[in-house]
Amino acid sequence: MTKKITTDSNIEIAPVYFEGPEMKESPGSFPYTRGVQPDMYRGRLWTMRQYAGFSTAEESNKRYHYLLSQGVSGLSVAFDLPTQIGYDSDHPLSEGEVGKVGVAIDSIDDMETLFHNIKLEEVSTSMTINATGFILLAFYVALAKRQGADLSKITGTIQNDILKEYAARGTYIYPPKPSMRIITDIFEWCSKELPKWNTISISGYHIREAGSTAVQEIAFTLSNGKAYVEAALAKGLDINVFGKRLSFFFNAHNNLFEEVAKFRAARRMWAQIMKGLGATDPKAMMLRFHTQTGGSTLTAQQPFNNVSRVTIQTLAAVLGGTQSLHTNGYDEALSLPTEEAARIALRTQQVVGFESGVADTVDPLAGSFFVENLTAEVEQKALELIAKIDAMGGSVSAIERGFIQDEIARSAYEYQQKIESGEKIIVGVNKYQVTEPSHLAGFKIDDSIRNVQTDKLNALKSSRNHQNAKHCLDEITAAATDGRNLMPLVIEAVENYCTLGEISDALRSVFGEHK
Repeated sequence: MTKKITTDSNIEIAPVYFEGPEMKESPGSFPYTRGVQPDMYRGRLWTMRQYAGFSTAEESNKRYHYLLSQGVSGLSVAFDLPTQIGYDSDHPLSEGEVGKVGVAIDSIDDMETLFHNIKLEEVSTSMTINATGFILLAFYVALAKRQGADLSKITGTIQNDILKEYAARGTYIYPPKPSMRIITDIFEWCSKELPKWNTISISGYHIREAGSTAVQEIAFTLSNGKAYVEAALAKGLDINVFGKRLSFFFNAHNNLFEEVAKFRAARRMWAQIMKGLGATDPKAMMLRFHTQTGGSTLTAQQPFNNVSRVTIQTLAAVLGGTQSLHTNGYDEALSLPTEEAARIALRTQQVVGFESGVADTVDPLAGSFFVENLTAEVEQKALELIAKIDAMGGSVSAIERGFIQDEIARSAYEYQQKIESGEKIIVGVNKYQVTEPSHLAGFKIDDSIRNVQTDKLNALKSSRNHQNAKHCLDEITAAATDGRNLMPLVIEAVENYCTLGEISDALRSVFGEHK
């Protein structure tokens, strides 16, 4: 009897494939299964990013200059937990977390230090921030204005995807409805004032990190994308304008062919979804995405094996047609990445880009009977899940009912059971173990960072115009109530030295907190 083999999404793999779906499209044409550009990497390689941020703005700025000197083509900012959930570094709930999983940013002055000697007109910046994304964007815009930059030339992305926070990650502040209102305010303001900025990066990455399958990752992510589009349409925004500034953020795991099929299927599905919602501009139907290699696939055991894992994941992202990529450091199961680990991670991208030959032709796996069949099966299973969510009234309703959370939890449990039973082999963890001394020097952050940030906050508040700051915060509170777009008022507030925590609290007083 032939052994049954399945992907991690439980798609059965045939021993051999003799035919596949007929190839009817060219790269760069609807529905973009084969890529969003006709020439893909023959024209320009993907943007090579390295996600970085830790400690103070001063320390993170040093790492950014190092990465730029080593060949990164875009910066990607990690923020600490207090910044993500709207608390200044001196807040009691920030204790023990300041600067730990990212950089602490409390004010416009911190943002200026973070990008010291970096011209915002000349660099594309991705900021992984959600509940407070609008405040960090306001800091960035205010800094660009200080630098004398032309806002029409500023490029980058804020993640700004709050729905996946309720479903998978947990760094939310406000309830879903006011959170969705903030997101559509960003869409509206950026379409007029920051035309090249990607206003949202709809994230499957964290859904996958929480334990979803590849199929669930794209199904839940594209469902969330539909919810954002429908909210923007309800506000009267033009899908052919804001649709061009939507981007996505996916995970890359170790099952090479399933990951490639996932990326190809996601492009095809999104093009059809946007067309169905009324998009007519081709660029508004294109799924453009950033990829990060799978953090949850990294092992603390035999950590140098992670270099091989990240290489496979890099190939999956590139063969799948990603627009930008972050590669994880081999030591990230143990600590923040050291400078050496970050450099090796970047070199992995560069070796694939310049030495492997996979960038020489567009969609190199197209026409493979296996890949084409797998793409179709991933698409079909994902569409079935989306139909279930639609029947519940969409992503917001499905999240409120706990459906998406329960589906992710079930998949995570089943996957872990397979590891513990030995059905799923993780090299160095449940097979091929060795007794090894711990010789890696982890990268640790000192708790004294909170004192440094508190001193900065005290100095800022003592020197600012208190009346102007209070007026700005009062205006934000009023706009939250009367429905005015919040973005211009938040930008004015940060320019008058209001802090991230103060702006978050002004909105907490109106919107409340999600429990």
